[in-house]
Amino acid sequence: MKLQGTSEESIYFHSKKVIVLTCTILAFAVMNGTMFNVAIPDISESFKLTPAQVSWVVTSFTTVFAIGTLIYGKLADFYSIRTLYTIGLSFFALGAFIGFLSPNFETLIVARILQAIGAASVPPLSFLVPTRFSQNKRGRMFGYLASTIAFSSGIGPIVGGVIGGTLHWRYIFLISMVSAFSIPLFRKWFPHESKQKGKIDFIGAALVGLTVTSLLFLITTASWISILFFSTFILLLTWRTKSTDSPFINPGMFKIRNYTVTLIISFLGNFIVLGLIFLIPIMLRGLYDLSMIEIGLILFPGAIVAGLIGQWTGRVIEIRGGQSVVKIGLLLISFGTLFISSFTGSNILLIALGLLITYLGFPLIQSGTAALISLNLTKKQNGLGMGLFNLFNFFAGAFSSALFGKILEDRDISLRLNPFSLTGESLIYSNIYIVFTIIGLLSMLFFSIGIKYKK
Repeated sequence: MKLQGTSEESIYFHSKKVIVLTCTILAFAVMNGTMFNVAIPDISESFKLTPAQVSWVVTSFTTVFAIGTLIYGKLADFYSIRTLYTIGLSFFALGAFIGFLSPNFETLIVARILQAIGAASVPPLSFLVPTRFSQNKRGRMFGYLASTIAFSSGIGPIVGGVIGGTLHWRYIFLISMVSAFSIPLFRKWFPHESKQKGKIDFIGAALVGLTVTSLLFLITTASWISILFFSTFILLLTWRTKSTDSPFINPGMFKIRNYTVTLIISFLGNFIVLGLIFLIPIMLRGLYDLSMIEIGLILFPGAIVAGLIGQWTGRVIEIRGGQSVVKIGLLLISFGTLFISSFTGSNILLIALGLLITYLGFPLIQSGTAALISLNLTKKQNGLGMGLFNLFNFFAGAFSSALFGKILEDRDISLRLNPFSLTGESLIYSNIYIVFTIIGLLSMLFFSIGIKYKK
């Protein structure tokens, strides 16, 4: 993609206002995945839903969001960033408007899907800004973006809690509608880019979406029909990938060892943190009977700290590379989830402390993996590569929410995985959190011995 009237290394993109605009819109998009977490108990009560059913308020958004990030990443190889931002933010605001007026659960899910179609444009485009326009400050910019994601994931619940607790959960949608006012700024501040020749395998894109969605249905229903659909779609996707000259997902990308391993590590890190963010509000309501505002306040300290360490993270990446940053991040989320597992059902301040530790690791994994991935791809591969990166990250959240929403329906559990945990109603949560710890430690081991990165 070429800029018209300026060079790719233009200082235009070193402007603070462009960085602030990019991070602000990224915050709005990511907050939408977590603002509704604290409202899940109230939405469930409003529509008389089971935990598995209400999980689709989050899962429907994150599934489409995850698939959409890959599509927008691919589109960014051919169309200008500012044009894609315009389209995405328009859908985002429209979905929010419909959600505010939704009379039933089905309309609410449609609204969340429309929101996701729009919001999905933001992460891949945001991560392409430093890759395409600001090579010299790439590490620092990745640090800002990663901290924005971590901060927004945590601040979302408190924003949702305050609005939902004082007004009603419907009013949470109004926050997203504000993003429409940024469209003129993107049109003004981002330069023109010439359209590139190429084609997109939309059939392959649809099959990717159907495969991911059918997998989530398989997790939540565990029925023969869901197994049949998933098997059919994955076979069709495999056939389509092999039979077309320009498949939507080029299998050759996964032959780049460093890239593939980093994708896996990023997926696992997000699986832990986003799963935790989904589970904590449900646990705090069920075990501690906290309000939406109180739940948001428990999540708030970790979100603030995660948002503040972005500049430091970016500087460390620029000096030492992303490998050490990822390792520290995995250690922090492993220790944090172990801490939460050990004190689930105990003093609420101990839960808040464990969340703070876990949140510290989130931006480190996000920024470190993003920087490492960009180093292993050519400029022609960056659009799809970052799209896949965001697909894996946000699908991890959808997968985690669907899986643990289903697990929570089975309350008859006596096996205690953590010897320090309490028994009773808190045991199922403690077991899930200790599984997060094990996944985190195994991920760090795999990352340490699997590949070696250069700065």
